[in-house]
Amino acid sequence: MTPLPVALIQTRTPTAPAAAFAHVEPLIREAAAAGAKLILTPEATNFLIQDRAARDAVLTTEDRDTVVGSLRALAGELGVWLLIGSAIVRSGHEGDDRAANRSLLIDDTGAVIATYDKLHVYDVDLPTGERWRESASVRPGDGAVVAETPWGGLGLTICYDIRFPQLHRALAKAGAVMIAVPAAFTVPTGEAHWETLLRARAIETGCYILAPAQAGLHEDGRRTWGRSTIVAPWGEVVARLDHDEPGVLLATLDFDAVTRARSAVPQLTHDREFAGPQ
Repeated sequence: MTPLPVALIQTRTPTAPAAAFAHVEPLIREAAAAGAKLILTPEATNFLIQDRAARDAVLTTEDRDTVVGSLRALAGELGVWLLIGSAIVRSGHEGDDRAANRSLLIDDTGAVIATYDKLHVYDVDLPTGERWRESASVRPGDGAVVAETPWGGLGLTICYDIRFPQLHRALAKAGAVMIAVPAAFTVPTGEAHWETLLRARAIETGCYILAPAQAGLHEDGRRTWGRSTIVAPWGEVVARLDHDEPGVLLATLDFDAVTRARSAVPQLTHDREFAGPQ
C-alpha cells in the first residue's frame, strides 16, 4: 500500500463562520505546501458557539454552509483529500431542530465522498463542575461509516466517540486501516485521558489513529485541550503537537505497519460469542 503524507490541523475556531474559514484556510494551505495528500481538521471547524440562540442564528444546511462550500473549493484547488472533522449543520430531520455534528470527507476534486454524524453525544458532569449536555442541541447519528480512499479505508468518528471501543472495532473489521478522531476535548478530560484513549484505540484495532483537535481559550469562553496526535497501529505516538496553539502536524503513514500489528496480534479475528454476566 502506498505511504500517505498526512496533516492534522489544530485550530482555535472562532464563532463567526467567515472568521472560521479565514482561520483554517492558511493552515490547510501550509499543510498542502508541505506535501500532505490527506488533511484533517478538528470537530466544529465551521464555528464554535456554546450559546444556543447564537448558534441557531448561523446554523444552516450542509449544502448552504459557507465554510463547507469554501473548504470543498479549497480541496479541489489544492488537489488534496480533506476531512472536515466536523461541521455543525442542520440535521435535516423534520420536527427536530437540533443540529448534526457531521464529518465530511472531500476528495481532491472537491466532491463530498462520505459523511458521518456523531453517534455518541457528550452529556457529562465533570468533577471540576463543568456540565455539558450536547444532546440538547445535537441529534446523534445512527450509523458507522468507513470511507474508501486511495490509501485504504478511513473510519469516521468524532470526539466523545473515542470512549466507545466497540465502534472502533467495528470500523476496523469493516476495512478501516486508519480512524479519524477530530475533537474539541475539554481540558480536564484531555489532560487525564486524551493520549491514553487514542493509544488504546490504535492498539485494539491495529489502525492508525488521526486526532486533530481544537485548542486553547475560545471566543465563546470554553477551553479545549489541543495536543493533536497521530498514533501508529502498535500504539506508539508517531507525531504530536505538545501545545494548545493553532498549528499543523505532519507525518507519513506506512500501512505495512497495519499488517505487522494485525499479524502479530490477530485480535480482530478472535471474537467469540459469550453469555452475559449474571
